[in-house]
Amino acid sequence: MSLVPVLIGSALAWSQQAAVLWLPALVALLAALLIQIGTNLHNDVADFERGVDGAERLGPPRATAMGWLPGTVVRRGAWVAFALAFSLGVYLAGHGGWPIVAIGLASLAAGWAYTGGPRPIACTPLGEFFVLLFFGVLAVSGSYYLQTLSLAPAAVLAGTIVGLLAAALITINNTRDRETDARAGRRTLSVLCGRRAACAIYSGEILLPFALLPWLAALTDRGIWLVLPCLALPLAARQIVRFRRAAGSEYNTLLAGTAGLQMVFAFLLALGLLVRVP
Repeated sequence: MSLVPVLIGSALAWSQQAAVLWLPALVALLAALLIQIGTNLHNDVADFERGVDGAERLGPPRATAMGWLPGTVVRRGAWVAFALAFSLGVYLAGHGGWPIVAIGLASLAAGWAYTGGPRPIACTPLGEFFVLLFFGVLAVSGSYYLQTLSLAPAAVLAGTIVGLLAAALITINNTRDRETDARAGRRTLSVLCGRRAACAIYSGEILLPFALLPWLAALTDRGIWLVLPCLALPLAARQIVRFRRAAGSEYNTLLAGTAGLQMVFAFLLALGLLVRVP
């Protein structure tokens, strides 16, 4: 989820100016990784303290719930990750100016607010939307802006495409945990809509990126080369079938498979953007 937006934003910029500024791209990648790490660590301790992670948890083991680390240590790790991301953001802000400051501060705030504060985002139906926005639209647009100091409709569209695949990961988590979430008072999209609707939402998140490729091809003038991500369609179809049949801890395998799909799709999309053969 952290690598893909930087890869696509940088590849899109290269396709238009035939050059990549490697230092801003690498620093942006490290900052994105640290924000995701900080968010995950904060989720770890916050969900435990709210009583969401109990003995019946179906997801991968978490450090606080398993007793591997005290909550204070996990929370400290989250703040260290956020602080390091902020430090890297100082360089990025110096390079990209106020638009990057706004994206960076909003991303840090969203990372904390996902399970922090009086009304955590993870407890609402907006989890998928925030992931689409911050691990898709803003992350790709910000990476593109660092390379070009401009914003293009193609960057927003490319961010939407990869953000939908990132949102699918949240749909898997929320569908797997819908019963324990409901008991804990969380009102995620999967809790409110039920499993059948969640299956339709997941299918849309997986298939819509493929449907948007012709529009992206028109905006970028890459033509037939943006058909390359369609090579991942059989994998996408397999994931949808597995989602319909999944139960219990099987969702964890599905989670890994969907992350793999996002990575395959992103590399094929980047290749389609970078190839120079007419």
